Order: sequence, then C-alpha cells, then structure tokens
Amino acid sequence: MSTTTWTRHHILTLADFTTSEYNAVLQTAASFQEVLSRRTKKVPTLQGQVVANLFFEPSTRTRSSFEIAAKRLSADTLNFAAATSSMTKGETILDTAKTYLAMGTDIMVIRHKEAGVPHAIAQEMDRLGVKVSVLNAGDGQHEHPSQGLLDLFTICSLIDHEKPRIELLQGKKIAIVGDILHSRVARSNIWSLIASGAEVHLAAPPTLLPKFFAEYLGCTENSQRLFTHWQLEPALENADFVMTLRLQKERMTAHLLPSLREYHQLFGITRSKLKLCKPNVKVLHPGPVNRGVEISSDLMDDPEFSLIQSQVTSGVAVRMALLYFIGSGRA
Repeated sequence: MSTTTWTRHHILTLADFTTSEYNAVLQTAASFQEVLSRRTKKVPTLQGQVVANLFFEPSTRTRSSFEIAAKRLSADTLNFAAATSSMTKGETILDTAKTYLAMGTDIMVIRHKEAGVPHAIAQEMDRLGVKVSVLNAGDGQHEHPSQGLLDLFTICSLIDHEKPRIELLQGKKIAIVGDILHSRVARSNIWSLIASGAEVHLAAPPTLLPKFFAEYLGCTENSQRLFTHWQLEPALENADFVMTLRLQKERMTAHLLPSLREYHQLFGITRSKLKLCKPNVKVLHPGPVNRGVEISSDLMDDPEFSLIQSQVTSGVAVRMALLYFIGSGRA
C-alpha cells in the first residue's frame, strides 16, 4: 500500500486532487489488484466498519463494484434503494442519511441525479461532528470521481503495470468524444487527465459541447492542454487513447440530435475512424454502452483495441483504494 499520508476525509471531486493523492490511489489500487488475483481475495482492513451505498439513482457497475470493494475489505455493507425506501413516504435525503448514521454507518457512498447532494450530506455529517466519510459516486452533471480515477488507473497500469502513476501520461493525447454536456464522467476525467499533463481533446456536436465549456468548467488556466472540437477528426488525429461517452438521453431536455444514426456516422467510434489515431490506440467507455451508437459493436468487443472490460475490473481495485484511504483512520 502507498505510504503517502492521506488527510482527505471526504472524496467529492477531483478538481482539487494533488499529484501525490492521484499517485497514492493508483499505487494502492495496484496493490489491491494483486490481492484480487489471489485465491483468498479478502483483507481485514475495514473489518467492523459499515459502508452504506445510498444510490438514489439506478446503477449497475458503480454500485456493484463499491459493494464488492467494501466486502473485499471485510466491511459490512448496507444497500439503499430509493424506490423501496421511506422516501416514497416523504422522508428527506438528509433524514435518510441520518437514519443510516444512527445505524452505525462509517462511510456513505452516494449517487444522486442532482448535483451537490453528496456535498450537502458531507456538510451535514461535519456539522453534526461525526466521523462519517462521504464518497461521491456520481452527482447529476457535476462529477464522478471514482470513475475518473478508475479510468486513470486503467490507462496508467496499461503503460506500467507494476507502478502506475500520472506522470506516465505526460504529453499523451487523449480524446473524449460524445455527450460531454451531460457527462459527470467527462468532468472528472478532464480534471485527472489535465493534472497528469496529458493533452485532452473534447469532440461532440455543438449541442453537446457548448462553445464556452472550458470556461464554464473553470479550466481556462489549462487552455493549452484542453481543446474543444465540433468535428471528430481533429480530436482523433494521433490520439493515444479515445474515450467515448454514452448519450444520456434521460438528461436531455431538448431535441439535441437529429437522429442516432446521424450521430453514429459523425461521432461514433469505428475501426475506420481509429486509423486517424496512433497505431496502438486504445478505446475506453464508462458504460453502459449504446452499441452501434457511441461505438461499433465489433470494436467494443475487440480486446486489441477495447479497454472496456479492463475498466470494469479496475473499478473494484480503485474503489477498494478509496474506501481504504477514507476508512483506515478508524480501523
């Protein structure tokens, strides 16, 4: 495990992550990846602690991997489902969190469709003076820190399996393609990739990539490493990695695309379009995938190019690392 001193009580955003924090997570995740390859996959790190997964929004990968991660660390887990909870009877989000606090919860992993909910719960826990840590598992169109970190780990460990570190991405060109406007994954990845020294190219139709997106995100000071394109080709040219994003139709309140077929023709990632990239280019997607829309089905399943399954596998090790860091102080 990393010996770096960890002082962060909550993990809510990557916007203020330091180089040492990134590398601590990457190297600790690498250690847990090795643990997960053993016959006995459990360690007693969080034994006796309770991790509550409070998902107010549907999820498969994130929720399941956080649950597995907590169990691999020997923590007890509680899983919340909004549809079968007292919220259907009028209970507020903060009252729900306080209920789990009263049950002895040590770490709350929170996903919500509205931006800022994990922050509000973290502030309430701090106000109450309790030692409960909050981990943002995705809040609206704001951020998804653990996804950004597992994507970073997937890429860095591909380059150096033994010692993944953000310095490995210095000067690499990484294209992020798709529904950037609605994507919390894109925002977290932009923070982590810029911090690594990579050159980040965003590509999407104008309706999904506003002209002033970089300024809105607060990345004007990083303008030399963050580029926006309304055409796909300049983003893909000589790219080392391509990350394609799901069209989040459930978040679209206006008719932003003519058709899915036209979107795939212009921005869908296919083998022929990858010819613009570096010869050894790799493709990522945070999932779930709309096959034949964001990426061609054959490319998604091709291990020569696709890192999609590696991302899912990386998710458990990275989330073990995050739970380890915010929970080990009480173990």
